[in-house]
Amino acid sequence: MSDYEEVGPIKDIPAAKMVEAAGFVKEGKQYSLATSRFPGMPLFPGHPPFQVLNFRSPSGIRAEGAQPWGPPNDVGLGYMAEYLMATSHSGAHIDALAHMTLGRDNHWYGGGNTADHLSDKGPTFGDAEKLPPFFTRGVLLDASGYRGVEALPAGSPVDATEMQAIADWAGVEVRPWDVVLIRTGYLAFWPDAERMAAHKTAGPDLSAAEWLLERGVVATGTDTETYEVQPAPDRGSPANPQPVHTRLLIEHGVYLMESVYLEEIARDGVYEFLFVALPLKIRGATGSMIDPLAMV
Repeated sequence: MSDYEEVGPIKDIPAAKMVEAAGFVKEGKQYSLATSRFPGMPLFPGHPPFQVLNFRSPSGIRAEGAQPWGPPNDVGLGYMAEYLMATSHSGAHIDALAHMTLGRDNHWYGGGNTADHLSDKGPTFGDAEKLPPFFTRGVLLDASGYRGVEALPAGSPVDATEMQAIADWAGVEVRPWDVVLIRTGYLAFWPDAERMAAHKTAGPDLSAAEWLLERGVVATGTDTETYEVQPAPDRGSPANPQPVHTRLLIEHGVYLMESVYLEEIARDGVYEFLFVALPLKIRGATGSMIDPLAMV
């Protein structure tokens, strides 16, 4: 199969669009679009917890009598190293194309399926190793700012009509090759899980997904752990609990990002910017933690 099928439409982004996106940097101001990661951090309950486990320490090396460099070590040189035990979907992250499957054949975008492409070390097709870099125009659609609330209520949908209204309110136009980030305000309460719970899983519905497809975006993200509104108000028949993931990621290869931190950029009223994200190319992973950057 071709690289296009494993990478999605972003593979064909014109060089001129990347040059154009770089032109948004006028002040040299940058916004980190990620929160920190730590043991005990709030996560989607279907994912394993994030852990940092000590592997080497100066005192441990000394007690063990280890000689990682070989003798002699008369100055008492030490170091620290650790295991990270975490899902690639911890904190701000991007879903690889192989993350979500559909149907009895468990297929995903580009023709991948579990019968042919799932090994004991993860998917071999459309996995995180194939994730592309992102260097393009970013657009913020601030749904909570538009509604004049700190954060949307839990399970509140953002539909296509509201997406357009938010864009008009912000004075921006969504264009082909864009990355569109949708703020619900969920991470305004980070990391207070109890306060966050009152605002969880708001987000775009299926009509909003169609709106994004019509405008030719290559990726989209929200500040929630599920991207789309949950429970889905438009499951269809037969019922699909995540129709937006299906429409964007599985059917069209439009990448989804979740837990993207949008508070600071929204506070400053920055609605278009250079968006940069460099996923980790981990073979067999179904996504990648990212620390995306917006620059103006």
